[in-house]
Order: sequence, then C-alpha cells, then structure tokens
Amino acid sequence: MQSLFLPLLSVDFPSWLKPEIIPGLPIRWYGLMYIFAFGTAFIVYRKQVKERNFPMTDDGLSSLFFWGILGLLLGARLFSTLIYETSDIYRKQPWLIFWPFRNGNFTGLQGMSYHGGAFAGLLAVVIFAKVKKFNFREIGDMFAAAIPIGFTFGRLGNFINAELYGRATASPFGMVFPHAKLLPANETWVMEIAEKTGTAVTGAFVNLPRHPSQLYEAFFEGIVLWALIWLFRNRKPFKGFLIGLYFLGYGFFRFIIEYFREPDAELGYRIEFVKTTLPTAYAHPLFSFSTGQVLCFWMIVFGIVWLIIASRLPDREPIRIYSDVKEIPEPNKEEAAKERNKRRKLRKKLK
Repeated sequence: MQSLFLPLLSVDFPSWLKPEIIPGLPIRWYGLMYIFAFGTAFIVYRKQVKERNFPMTDDGLSSLFFWGILGLLLGARLFSTLIYETSDIYRKQPWLIFWPFRNGNFTGLQGMSYHGGAFAGLLAVVIFAKVKKFNFREIGDMFAAAIPIGFTFGRLGNFINAELYGRATASPFGMVFPHAKLLPANETWVMEIAEKTGTAVTGAFVNLPRHPSQLYEAFFEGIVLWALIWLFRNRKPFKGFLIGLYFLGYGFFRFIIEYFREPDAELGYRIEFVKTTLPTAYAHPLFSFSTGQVLCFWMIVFGIVWLIIASRLPDREPIRIYSDVKEIPEPNKEEAAKERNKRRKLRKKLK
C-alpha cells in the first residue's frame, strides 16, 4: 500500500521553466520579476495615497519610488558582496560589484541581499521625507503595506532560477531541483530519504528532493505578511506602527523558514551554541544559526525597538483621511480681544 503513495512524496522541478525568457537572449525571468515587484508595490502604494487623500502628487510618488528603489538595489548589492562573498574578488576589483558581465557574457547582478536592501531602502525614504518635508512615519507606513506583496515576485524569480532551494526532505512538499548539489549515496540518511521518496539511486551520487523554500518565503514573507499589514493599515494605533510590524514580521517568518533552507556552503552556520556533525543538507539544528537568521534576529530587534520609540513620539496619532482644506489655526484669544477693541473704537469714531 505504501508504494502507491511514494510518487506523491516529491515532484520534479517543471522542465519548461528556464531562467531565460527567450533562449539565447540576455533577458531573464528574475529581472522581469523585479519589474513586477516594483510595479505591484507602486500600484498598492498609489491606492493608499488615493484612499487617504494623502497630499502627494503622482510626480512626487514616482520620485519617492525612484530613490527608494535606487537605495534598495545599492544596499542589496553592496551588502551581498560584503556579507555573503567569501573571496577577495570585490575587494581587489570593486568595479565588478555593479558590472553585469563575466568573461564576456551578460550575467546580471548576481547576488542581492534582502536585508541590505531593506535597511538601505529605509534610509532612502528617510532622506526623501526630510528633503520633501513629508512625515517619514506616514510614508514609511504606506511603504510597509506595499512592499511584501511585491516581494512575492522576487522569490518566484528565485524559484524560476531553481536557486536558494532548501534542505533534502522526504516530506510531501519535496521537489527535485535540476541543479541541486548531488549527495553521496553511501550516506545512511541519503539512502533513507531516497527509499522513502522512491528516488532511484543509479550511481555514487543522487539528487534528492528539496524543500522549495523559495515558495515558502513567497507565501509567508510575501502574501501572509502583506495581508497582516494590510489589515492594520486603517487600524494602526500610532504613526510608524506598520514600519515596525513589517520589520518584526519579516524577520520572524524568515528566521523560521531558514530552518528549511540549506545554509550557504562557504558560510555554513555563523553561530553554533551546540556543535553538530550533521550535514547541512540533512538537518538544521535548533541552536545553530545561519547568516540569514542572524540578520533576521537584528531585524526583529529593530522592529521591536522602533515600535516602542514610535509609540512615544510626539504627533503620533494616525490620520486616517487627509482633508482637502488646510486647517486654519485658531487665533490667540488675547490677540482676538485686541482686534475686537480696535473695531469698537473705530465704530465710535465713525459715529
């Protein structure tokens, strides 16, 4: 009876999915997914501006997104080369950081760190708000309610590239990625997973099913997080609440999903409270933390600290709908009394 269910325990990566949109041309799905991500975030942000009657023109919104995206891309690329690159290539040849060619071939900017992009994008929004005299907490909250749904497309791009896959698994969610690292068939745990999933072992190495962690992230860090923040967008208790909720929520979801991902081979675990000899492709011990988890921990800390600070800042009451007419401040009572006395004296003289 068990053999009837073996074929359902894993699926092959769709063979029709290729990184290039048109074979032979330097146009990749991953780059197109970035365009979809930015476009979707722009549409969701603009919807919030319209429904709240926020005092920002379409030109202002386009300018905000230009600087925000520029900051995000610069931060993501720089952070990736500083944190994830183990060789000295970028230190010796720093111009290669933003050079999209390798050995005469177009490769794009391979390697982007979401954590670096998040903080650099946040800095760009802070500077924009300061220069354009906008309330940073207001425009930041609207960004927080727009970014996650766009992030979904980025992780779909990783899935199409068949990269950033997870650990080997015998669960029903397992997927065989075509370019995944082959595992030695003489390992006991490898043979156990192969047997459970019905994977044929024909040589010294075997390609086992992996967690499609890109799809886990697209769902939880994208759709679920966006739905949660969108639910609070008109119920936030104070300005800046959604910014903190975004950093806290993303950090939490990513931290958990990292347990299903295989750490970068060159980096391994950055912190190991309990040393382990288990292969990273097989298990992720509870008290061993990858680079992504360390960065997510600091995102969670930042989110909590920001929520505490934002809840105590002056002018923290959220504005649901902005009025078309600017409010005229109530005149000072003493000045109003002087003005009435002047009018009385003028009427007496006229009489």
